[in-house]
Amino acid sequence: MSIVLKADYSFADYIYVLKPRETSLILIIGACSALVAAATLSGVFPVKDFILTIVAIALGSAGANGLTNYLDRNVDVLMKRTCNRVLPAKRIQPPEKVLALTLILIIAGLVTAWFLSPICFLIGLIGVSASAIWRKTISCTFFGIVAGSAPILIGWYAITKQTSIDIMPVLLFCMIACWTPTHVWTLMMANREDYESAGLHYFPLNFKDADVIKMLAVLSIALSVFAVLVYFLTGWFHWLYLSVAVVLSLIMIVANLRLLFNPNSRNAWAVYKLSAFPYLGIIFTVMAIDAWLI
Repeated sequence: MSIVLKADYSFADYIYVLKPRETSLILIIGACSALVAAATLSGVFPVKDFILTIVAIALGSAGANGLTNYLDRNVDVLMKRTCNRVLPAKRIQPPEKVLALTLILIIAGLVTAWFLSPICFLIGLIGVSASAIWRKTISCTFFGIVAGSAPILIGWYAITKQTSIDIMPVLLFCMIACWTPTHVWTLMMANREDYESAGLHYFPLNFKDADVIKMLAVLSIALSVFAVLVYFLTGWFHWLYLSVAVVLSLIMIVANLRLLFNPNSRNAWAVYKLSAFPYLGIIFTVMAIDAWLI
């Protein structure tokens, strides 16, 4: 009995090291982007391309998340928030076992992306590279935007087979560009002491909270503008998407304003939690549903 339990626990550790929650959110927004793209096409739904898109994004994002866990293990062990993760807690030894797994997943995801189109392969390669670089460094915000944009761009171009730039992927990229700092910076602000105790002092940790919070307030407004422009500039959506986008955007703005007028770790954490699935996951899901309404 103890042997079986040990095997099950080890298997769970390999799943956790791939960050299943983060991977699920990435998969959702990528799949929704593909569904929106399919709704713009005439003819039969591209089932094969859609399945390959899901596989490519799932494998690539899981591998990339596992790779960041592997690369960050020596920093994670120094932080209270992350010291109990699989690798810092040494539940998988040696950690190179995880490296081998993540590289296999990444390669499999990129190969799948190649079968979709060379553009999807290139986007996937850039996204994986960015996720390996961005981690806990000064470049985290910029490369986080690049990595976070990869799944929605793969979803779009895998289905449409376009080789040009369209307004829809541009708007989705702009949404991710505004969302990423909101998500990342609020996490760092809510755990400032934890990051600093680990010797991490890069932006926004080397700025005053008041200055960063002002930037977040502006970003929340910009995010809301791009979310609403999806409705007005494409002409593909209905009142369902617009109403949900407006409500979610107002909630996000209010949360950031509350942080602006009452700056503390609790309010920063609230914005961080709100920005994940409650905002990004829901708005992309509704976008995909609305795109298929007649």
